[in-house]
Amino acid sequence: MSISIVLMSCNNDKMDNTALNDVIDPIEHKIDSIVSRMSLEEKIGQTAQRGKSSRVKKLPENLINAVRKGEIGSFLNIMDKNDAKQLQKIAVEESPSKIPLIFARDVIHGFKTIFPIPLGQAASFNPELVREGSRIAAIEASTSGIRWTFAPMLDISRDPRWGRIAESAGEDPYLTSIMAEAYIKGFQGEDLSSPTSMAACAKHFIGYGAAEGGRDYNTANINEYLLHNVYLKPFKTAVDVGSATFMTSFNDLNGIPASANQYVLKDILRDQWDFEGFVVSDWNSVIEMVNHGFAKDAKEAAEKAANAMLDMEMTSTAYQDHMKELIQEGKFSEKKLDHMVKNILRIKFRLGLFENPYFNPNEDILYDKKHLASAEETAIESTVLLKNKNNILPIPITSKVAIIGPLANAPHEQLGTWTFDGEKEHTVTPLDVFKKDSNYSVQYSAGLSYSRDRSTTGFGEAIKAAKASDVILFFAGEEAILSGEAHSRANINLPGAQEKLISELAKTNKPIVLILMAGRPITLGNIIDKVDGILMAWHPGTMGGSALKNIITGKVSPSGKLPITWPKEVGQIPIHYNHKNTGRPVIPEEFVHMDSIPIAAWQSSLGNTSHYLDAGFLPQYPFGYGLGYSDFAYSDVTISTTNPNMGDVITVRVKITNIGKMKAKETVQLYFRDLVGSLTRPVKELLRFEKITLDPGVSKEVIFTFSTDDLAFYGPDKKWITEAGAFKLWVAKHSLDETNELEFVLR
Repeated sequence: MSISIVLMSCNNDKMDNTALNDVIDPIEHKIDSIVSRMSLEEKIGQTAQRGKSSRVKKLPENLINAVRKGEIGSFLNIMDKNDAKQLQKIAVEESPSKIPLIFARDVIHGFKTIFPIPLGQAASFNPELVREGSRIAAIEASTSGIRWTFAPMLDISRDPRWGRIAESAGEDPYLTSIMAEAYIKGFQGEDLSSPTSMAACAKHFIGYGAAEGGRDYNTANINEYLLHNVYLKPFKTAVDVGSATFMTSFNDLNGIPASANQYVLKDILRDQWDFEGFVVSDWNSVIEMVNHGFAKDAKEAAEKAANAMLDMEMTSTAYQDHMKELIQEGKFSEKKLDHMVKNILRIKFRLGLFENPYFNPNEDILYDKKHLASAEETAIESTVLLKNKNNILPIPITSKVAIIGPLANAPHEQLGTWTFDGEKEHTVTPLDVFKKDSNYSVQYSAGLSYSRDRSTTGFGEAIKAAKASDVILFFAGEEAILSGEAHSRANINLPGAQEKLISELAKTNKPIVLILMAGRPITLGNIIDKVDGILMAWHPGTMGGSALKNIITGKVSPSGKLPITWPKEVGQIPIHYNHKNTGRPVIPEEFVHMDSIPIAAWQSSLGNTSHYLDAGFLPQYPFGYGLGYSDFAYSDVTISTTNPNMGDVITVRVKITNIGKMKAKETVQLYFRDLVGSLTRPVKELLRFEKITLDPGVSKEVIFTFSTDDLAFYGPDKKWITEAGAFKLWVAKHSLDETNELEFVLR
């Protein structure tokens, strides 16, 4: 009888959901016991995350005293191990409730061993490599006491101007969801309480990647259907696989800043998804609501954020300064504060910090050989071959090679954005590895000192090196600082004089292989016809040089695929493969470029469809695109039924044969389209993918299975539905490949 009463209580009040847990979960009982003994000041303290300036060498006394009083719950960016030990010792031995601290850090794509940027890792289409990379990051970072990372970033991004696209998995919600699971399971391991596990943080909740104009921090206007069908999907996966924490985004979403958005923080995350972890704001985002014009002052910002169920405030002090007064005035309740504190303590218990609050440094694990090998393999599989005219790649052994460009020997830049702890001294650059190989005669001249360099003084030496060589390897792109937070670009051409230098090198009539290192797609219209090969290496990390040499020389075949549509020019943005059809879709045969329009043409003579007169209707390269040194034939494509019933499982089979001369990997992609819906549906959506490895002449059957539930969408009645009707499927090499088409009618 008592249990049924508890159940009714939980159903009537989702915020007070601990009563039932008390009966079955001893941790919840411990949490309740701790909270019941805490002072109001201690409770508020658990919601506070603080940091120490890197310019301050000694821990400030006021910080130490705040920990001693139990007025801080978490720290970020404490990188002196002695400081971390001292603060934790004070927290667990001297503070009133002996609650341990969580030490957090932006460990985004590696700690010391740096992996490719997340956008690059997504290009691998290999979630197991991504899981392994985040596991290694956790193992290394935990040696410094870091048990919480602000990753993965799950923002869907359709705009390469946005600097933080480098941290994303690109434009597709399914691919991002698969990568979300891989990252979270890697960071958190099989047991979150393991000393080598870190709590993951799914960020930024929600809509940050949809910032207007690709300009960081900008507003995001996302209608409810788009929000659910695209932007929320990876975050739902994060909840399903157990992400310990979430982080709110800087932007306002449809007029309400994310850090006080009750619809997403309470209604969706807590009530619909039953998220049990805690939510932290992004840096200062609570008080930035004053700038948004959503709160008149810090006190009102604290009130709105707290009532929206934001559990922890990063760096700013609105909660600390005003929450006690808000409770006294009845604008916030201590019961709600208790709930926030319990969310935070729950993760501290799951991390094992109450039982084992201290860490054991193990410097030997940093840059472990296995870690470096994994980083190299990930860099290889992340690299995308975009162009290979006349099979310029791989280059022959004994070639005379001109290595040119500002990224050929730039160990710091190669690591990419958000690498606070990466050390350039450990970076292996392309120049490093080529110079050590006696099979190649290397002429090196950077030509430009850095990516933004506009000086032409180094051109002469670079051209001289090119003339003395058989092939030019031009390492171009962006410095690491040109992508990441607050580093949006209106023009995404190669910066500086790189295009000019490439144009001069082209006059030597020596073949040019362009190797790009950048945090985003680069518009190549001015030079694409002047180069023979193009490799997109993103920012490949510590072992990027070795990985690229292995690809360039043919030791391995490139196998990366684009996780984002690559525009011809900025004017096409936003451009993404999973767009709607419009009432007047493009008719390719009828498209006329503006240069072909007759003078004084009649206004309607060219038809009226959705395209640009100058850039046309196609991207430079489509989502899912990537070449290799071998080729694959797709055959025997079948579907288990062409008339499935609702609830059925459908199977698609395809035979893949390596018809080339080299062992290689292929990512087989399955797309679908719901032809008619109660809500207009995208022209194509990624449904499944599988990456396989085949020797020359070998075949393998790839089998995709999916349920009719996988075809569901968030519809006009604000529910997830799968509707009966006609569907198309494509087993494809990329999103524009419609060679292998199937159809079925769902009853």
